[in-house]
Amino acid sequence: MKRVLLLTYVLIFCNVILVAQDIHFSQFYQSPLTLNPALTGQFDGDYRFAGNYRNQWSSVTVPFQTFSLSVDAREPFKQKDIGAGILFVHDHTGDSKFRTTIFNVSGAYKFKINTDSTQFLSVGGMFGVTRKSLNFQFLTFDAQYNGFQYDASLPNGESFTNSRQTLINVHLGVSHEWNFGTRNKLTSGIAGFNLTSPKESYFGNKSIALDRRIVLHSQLNYQVAQNYDVIPTLLYMNQGTYNEFVLGALGKFVVDDTPGVMYKAAYAGILFRTRDAGYLTAGYQYRNWDVSISYDFNFSTLTPASNGLGGIELAAIYILKQFKPQKVKHRICPDYI
Repeated sequence: MKRVLLLTYVLIFCNVILVAQDIHFSQFYQSPLTLNPALTGQFDGDYRFAGNYRNQWSSVTVPFQTFSLSVDAREPFKQKDIGAGILFVHDHTGDSKFRTTIFNVSGAYKFKINTDSTQFLSVGGMFGVTRKSLNFQFLTFDAQYNGFQYDASLPNGESFTNSRQTLINVHLGVSHEWNFGTRNKLTSGIAGFNLTSPKESYFGNKSIALDRRIVLHSQLNYQVAQNYDVIPTLLYMNQGTYNEFVLGALGKFVVDDTPGVMYKAAYAGILFRTRDAGYLTAGYQYRNWDVSISYDFNFSTLTPASNGLGGIELAAIYILKQFKPQKVKHRICPDYI
């Protein structure tokens, strides 16, 4: 009975994941291009490299593994207020070896909305290709039960028209940035993903479409003392009939905030994903590096199978700032002096 209950939870959970949600990370604030296309090029530097890795549900079934890598540039080719980026994501899920590979290109334009240059609005778009595949030979079906036990030699009774599909997708977003102090900054945004609702089905059913996903996000970095900041964070996502709300906060201890010289800070916090999980996170910022780790603790209906364990996630961001010598103006004296 315990094994039957475990299998039931796994099947229900896997079905929800496969048909309902896009790929996303717990540390969504460490993966800017998967969060909102308008965040492309929105950073202090010239180039930003971001990498994310997630390993989930190893205590339940074959681990779900997700990897992403993005590179974006601020003002590429000296085009002022323009951002451009590239995003690659690969996901490997469950017994069926369900694979999702995404390649997107993005662009954004940023402009001031007040005279003292403390508030900015950015509008961005993303376009790309998604490739999905399944391997049916690793799956088992009830038709292969011979009355006593599972028999792999029996036909599965299923008729799959294809095991691969390619989707063309479009995403748009808007973000707002408000700087109101040396270390005080509020970033908020809204984004829409899968705007064309591309069709996807392994049974040739053209009425099955990928649901649009709406994202609302906000994060505040607020200095409360000379060496301490608090960072409240929230995220809301809706895709089809499914909703996700994340709320939490980080605390940061700033060791050295000398601009452009030796910035060092450590941070840690806790966030909650409604009716699903809570997770702890910690990270360290050193000069142009930001490295962090988080772990999810599951308290959803999957708890009897997962024993409360979720997944570990790693993230790293590196911002490259090229040295740009300032032009020095020399006064030219006339020859007769």
